[in-house]
Amino acid sequence: MRIGELARRTGVSERSLRYYEQQGLLTAERTPGGQREYSDAAVDRVIRIQELFAAGLNSAKIAQLLPCMRDADGGPSTIATPRLVEDLLGERERINRMIADLVRSREVLDEVIDAAAEHR
Repeated sequence: MRIGELARRTGVSERSLRYYEQQGLLTAERTPGGQREYSDAAVDRVIRIQELFAAGLNSAKIAQLLPCMRDADGGPSTIATPRLVEDLLGERERINRMIADLVRSREVLDEVIDAAAEHR
């Protein structure tokens, strides 16, 4: 499929798809005319990339992680390493800290809202 079709099927802009390719996250064959041609598996790959970005991983970490994942179900492939598991545990801890910080911020905001509401 061409880049426009992949963008339509995934909801990701063509610009982002080109960026993913530049970063080594996504690959495409080239037609004799130089146009990108993606396999059907690219849909799952793009969805997985979007999920990893949403989890707060950067493109370098995603590039390291993707070869160790199966696209269809996100499970580990046979080349996942103990080092990768350590890195992912670190990423999960970073996300947990961010969640805890956000919860604390929400609690402070709730207190300010309550105090402001009492003075109306």
